[in-house]
Amino acid sequence: MAIAFIDLNAQRRFLGSRIDEAVMKVINSGQYIMGPEIAQLESDLSAFCGAKHTLSCANGTDALSLILMAKGVGPGDAVICPSFTFAATAEVVALERATPIFVDVNPETFNVDPESLKAGIETAKQRGLKPVGFIAVDLFGQPADYDALEPICKANNLWLLSDAAQSFGATYKGRKVGTIGFATATSFFPAKPLGCYGDGGAVFTDDPALLDTLKSLRIHGQGTDKYDNIRIGINGRLDTVQAAVLIEKLKIFSEEIVKRNEIASGFNEALKDVAIVPRVLEGCVSTWAQYTIRVKAGKRDAIAAALREKGVPTAIYYPKPLHQQTAYKAFPAAGNGLPNSDMIAHEVLSLPMHPYMDDVTFTTIVDAAREAIKAA
Repeated sequence: MAIAFIDLNAQRRFLGSRIDEAVMKVINSGQYIMGPEIAQLESDLSAFCGAKHTLSCANGTDALSLILMAKGVGPGDAVICPSFTFAATAEVVALERATPIFVDVNPETFNVDPESLKAGIETAKQRGLKPVGFIAVDLFGQPADYDALEPICKANNLWLLSDAAQSFGATYKGRKVGTIGFATATSFFPAKPLGCYGDGGAVFTDDPALLDTLKSLRIHGQGTDKYDNIRIGINGRLDTVQAAVLIEKLKIFSEEIVKRNEIASGFNEALKDVAIVPRVLEGCVSTWAQYTIRVKAGKRDAIAAALREKGVPTAIYYPKPLHQQTAYKAFPAAGNGLPNSDMIAHEVLSLPMHPYMDDVTFTTIVDAAREAIKAA
């Protein structure tokens, strides 16, 4: 039997009737939109991560978009973001008719290089744009190096938004994801460390005024009632059924994070002599949304094919940085280019990762990976 890349069925079996009962409660109540589970989930999420306020929404992209809308980002503004990430990070900037400025990453952590952030700010100014903000992506589950990034933002009067689509549940030197920056956005896409059974997302903030604006924007810009629209918004609500699923999954999330870290530590130890394994910053905890190694450029396809023959699936996150993609190549990149992003796009290879991986599966993956890498 082929190994699952992310075994959602194993989690489903573990949760058993708890999910069935939670979903059926919503179905029988008839409160499918903004039912009581929405408020409960938001309260539970705040309690989990320490944010004063949580706003659930339809997906992680909407979470980012709602924040930018609330900040009034628009034409002439520049928002700095990494190129080595999923398109949604830059997509929301472009949709607000602002300009994403792409910056490079550290090849060991896959997160933004502080020196490239500085270069990105200068690039924006050289282009006659006003740098207003920075979206720090916590790639693959590890928080960005905020101690290095926050002073740069402060010195240049930039707001800092944490894109935690892959890192909710992680910590950065004692600070929980959800409490860093003026706001944090996350995703509950099924494959995320905390995922629902469809699309879902959330925004975390300590700012009550921002929360009020986000609430309005989430439901068409409504004011005192839904027929008194005081701003232009979107339909960004989370379905009540998805909230019910997340309430149950959140109850076991802490234990799953521990298991993810145990598995990642085992992978690192077993593969460190044949591949470049990911490095987690000292004092930080990753949620390991992906376990991603680096292999020799030009050998990756052969390694992936050899693993596939052994029943071990792999994935490539990401084969092409945003500044090279058709939709985004016209936007500026910091400095003289983004060499680290260009390099690692040809080297990264993600192995199966989920908290329900048994010892036999773990050993099978390790043995197959070592053999494939050595043979390539």
